[in-house]
Amino acid sequence: MKVNIEIKSIYAIDEIPNYWTTEDYIALLDAFGFEDGKSLNPEGLFEMLQMAISDFEPNEAAKIILAYKLSNDLCEGQIDQISNDMLIDKVCEEYPEIHLHKHLFSINQLLFKAYNGIYPNAKASSIKFSVANNEIGVLSKSYVLKAFNNALNDSNLIRRLFDDAMTTENDFPDAESIVWELNSTDNINFELITSEYWMDRESFLAMEFEGEILKSE
Repeated sequence: MKVNIEIKSIYAIDEIPNYWTTEDYIALLDAFGFEDGKSLNPEGLFEMLQMAISDFEPNEAAKIILAYKLSNDLCEGQIDQISNDMLIDKVCEEYPEIHLHKHLFSINQLLFKAYNGIYPNAKASSIKFSVANNEIGVLSKSYVLKAFNNALNDSNLIRRLFDDAMTTENDFPDAESIVWELNSTDNINFELITSEYWMDRESFLAMEFEGEILKSE
């Protein structure tokens, strides 16, 4: 099915809105030795957490946050390695398990802010767009990426690494990891959030284009 897509805006963001919850801040404060997080005003939790994090050596703080968020996905040795690598590399772009990129990005940015720039400053892309002639209704992440294919330049990593999935009716399970957020209230206007590693303003050849949604059987 062919649809008309108009990109309204593409801009860089340094966090995923609402990724960290109040409950996360309270639990992390407890992990850093501050047990009275529940008594704090919710507006002050983030500032207090930054102070608590900065009392630790950077790699030790990274271990605590990684263990809190990703202990079900990473073993202790992997957490140790990543906690050191994060200081010098954008692990959230380079780690081979791309389903962890969203979480590693948010952890990286929390540490970046707590340590005033010691960590690399990773970026995400917020892409707002509209879709006309959508007869499917709710668009999946896979459908959207396939529809974007015609407008992405040849050097774009998604096109280079996932050519078969992008250009055929085959399943595209990695789309769930590439697209971190896909939100719409009307199935016409959308916001997509992903890593700049995957897409940014320079990735697009045009801001208006015809896309094809290739539905897998």
